Amino acid sequence: MAKKIAFIGAGSFGFTRSLVRDLLTYPAFADAQIALMDINADRLAFIKRAVDRIVSEGGYPASVLATMDRRQALEGADGVVTTILHGDVDVWQHDILIPKQFGVDTNVGDTRGPSGIFRFLRTINPILEIAADIDRYCPSAVYLNYTNPMAMLCRVVQGQYPQMMASGLCHSVQGTASMLAKWIGAPEEEISYTCAGINHQAFYTQFLWNGQDAYPLIRKAVTENPAIYNEEIVRNEMFLALGYYVTESSGHNSEYNAWFRKRQDLIERYCLPGTGWNPGAYAYILNEYRRREGSWQAEADRWFQEPLDLKRGKEYASSIFNAIFGDHEMFKFNGNVRNFGLIDNLPQGACVEVPVLASIRGLEPIHVGALPPQCALLSGISAQIEELVVEGHLSGDREKIYQAICFDPLTSAVLSLQEIRQMVDAMFRQNEDWLPQFR
Repeated sequence: MAKKIAFIGAGSFGFTRSLVRDLLTYPAFADAQIALMDINADRLAFIKRAVDRIVSEGGYPASVLATMDRRQALEGADGVVTTILHGDVDVWQHDILIPKQFGVDTNVGDTRGPSGIFRFLRTINPILEIAADIDRYCPSAVYLNYTNPMAMLCRVVQGQYPQMMASGLCHSVQGTASMLAKWIGAPEEEISYTCAGINHQAFYTQFLWNGQDAYPLIRKAVTENPAIYNEEIVRNEMFLALGYYVTESSGHNSEYNAWFRKRQDLIERYCLPGTGWNPGAYAYILNEYRRREGSWQAEADRWFQEPLDLKRGKEYASSIFNAIFGDHEMFKFNGNVRNFGLIDNLPQGACVEVPVLASIRGLEPIHVGALPPQCALLSGISAQIEELVVEGHLSGDREKIYQAICFDPLTSAVLSLQEIRQMVDAMFRQNEDWLPQFR
């Protein structure tokens, strides 16, 4: 019987194209029903055309459903993927603009810090609505979330629906592993690793080349090759200080600690000259979205004129679905799940990113023990802040949100307690219509 995969927030053009392409490469899903759901009719029409093209050029017997009705997309689904963005640029731009007025300089702002926290407080509402519909219309489905802020969203969903087979996915783990392999001249198939922590701030506690510790080679590359050092200055500085390499880009990580963005001279030294995809310029993603507002349709149109590569990519979702309800080929990946006996020195019950085994038995997170203490200290601060934010959301307590932001490493390095309160009050006023849990 053909499987059904629902994409909620399918108008995320790049994500949905690549995930559908990957999915259809598996024989078990060649005849799948691809259900595309979005609230934006224009974006939905574009992604329907794109998926139709993938199906046609791949010669797949799959069918494609495009709908603005979430129930229709979810009914009977075997797998569900969420890639939503709640609110247009004119809404979430204030996550970046308001902290900047108070002196907190933000690069991306979708994961943690004041920007990521308020994105969570808005986004958790539709995510919980989606989770409720999954529980109602396809309770046995495997639910994979790509929406940020990953850790807090997954923490709430998994707390309220513990029976749901759910995890959050991010490409920073496999992406960084590929980068490190390239730096030391190692074929990717000869690399293995253990990576654990929290989303965007997990560490490779082991990084092996043909079973041998590759960290000495990474250290040599970082310290002796200026081009490699300059590619990821923030992360390379963190590696040289902490001894383990962190996932996610320098721009993101510059927001998650007190070391790089608290003064303009530090920003200019560490966050601007890098050559990686996102060194750390202020409002990088906001400016990208503003640029794309007027050009996304033209960029999408160009894609239809380009040759189509149907080769499977490196995103995890399709391999997870295949392992659980496809051809049952076991697959290990790094996923976001609650910490019940997985990482010994991070808060129990918090959302962590650890190795997970997907198989016919479902999702089985793997115990990794204790993180190196210096890594646990950094990730543990963020994990505890995220737990406090979740408590604030669940109880509708604004004071908990303020208290959580008081301990954000970058914010507390820049602002006083009174200044933080003024900033948080301004962000609550700006988001009043989007936060029903605090009314």
